[in-house]
Amino acid sequence: MNLLQLAWSYLRARPLGTLLNVLLLALGVGTIGFVLIVNGQIGNSLNRDAQGIDLVVGAKGSPIQLMLAGIFHLDVPTGNIPLGAAQELAKNPLVRRVVPLSIADSFRGFWVVGSTPDYIDLYHGAFASGHIWNDRMQAVLGATVAARTGLGIGDRFAGSHGLAEGGPVHGDSVYTVVGVLKPSETVLDRLVLVNPESIWFVHEGNITDPDEKKVIEAERQVTVLLVQYASPLAAVSLPRKINAETNLQAASPAYETARLFKMIGVGADVIRAFGGVVLATAALSLFIALYHALNERAYDIAVLRTLGARPSSIAMMLMLEALILAVLGGVLGLLLAHGLAAVLAWWMARQESLPINAWAFSANELWLLVPSLLAATLAALLPSWRAAQANISATLARRA
Repeated sequence: MNLLQLAWSYLRARPLGTLLNVLLLALGVGTIGFVLIVNGQIGNSLNRDAQGIDLVVGAKGSPIQLMLAGIFHLDVPTGNIPLGAAQELAKNPLVRRVVPLSIADSFRGFWVVGSTPDYIDLYHGAFASGHIWNDRMQAVLGATVAARTGLGIGDRFAGSHGLAEGGPVHGDSVYTVVGVLKPSETVLDRLVLVNPESIWFVHEGNITDPDEKKVIEAERQVTVLLVQYASPLAAVSLPRKINAETNLQAASPAYETARLFKMIGVGADVIRAFGGVVLATAALSLFIALYHALNERAYDIAVLRTLGARPSSIAMMLMLEALILAVLGGVLGLLLAHGLAAVLAWWMARQESLPINAWAFSANELWLLVPSLLAATLAALLPSWRAAQANISATLARRA
């Protein structure tokens, strides 16, 4: 029987202690892994959604709220801005492209967003079936919307007022589905897209009087503008100019996302610290178990030494026990981390929030085994040294 088999047989001989140590190690690794997986997935999702957008412009208020509403569609907008102000900004020589968004309604919890085809191009969206709208009251569904609602080309639906599910339905204004987008892993997947005229028509009604129509059109508004710069100079001057000289608010997605992650990072650090405490507890538990096991096995160790086992082999046997527990706890911890991420992904999907791919494994996750292996190694150092230094004669004499 080699050292590995011998170490495994000792672990099997005390199943409850082995299970406890494995679970403690798994809980520590799983907690830290859960934070890393979720942070990575959310970070990737936010970066994908904000890619290509240099500035978000909207009504005065919280810049983080403006960004969450305008790019990620996770918060209510700060308000609306005049359509004329949007058109004026589009003429600025520092601006390459302005993508307007009109947000007011939803359908089964998914936001109905009025925009131009540029919004789909911004995320390199492609059609799985159908085509872009060519008239008002025509809708293009994101991949997630189509999958969850079961709607397809030619189906009709009515939106609900407000961004939360359960609002009053605009029963007299019915959309027709003319296109369905391919999955893009961006915010497009979770949206119902229409042209801005559709949003205005739903809320203004069919106005036939020319004078009244002219007045209404002059008062039209949009919710958010997604801006792309024409030159690097725009990043220095345009946000300050908008915030200081207009009634609008400009927010930089890069800056506000960094602020958001800084705030979220406090909670993540607390969870990671908890995982570290659990790992330290696991190391202490493992140390106590090995130390007690050393006393219980003193006679066995003496017999092995008598049969020719070297002190280093005895020390290695105890170290192998600890490392076996570390590997088992680490692997179980990784599975636990992904399991917890899957629960969070399920909950976020029900909230129509950011998507999380809980079962996307990465080779970098193997680094999560390092804390488990390190804790086990430190716990086994003293017992292994004591086992190597055991007095064979005294031990055998006590049993004689």
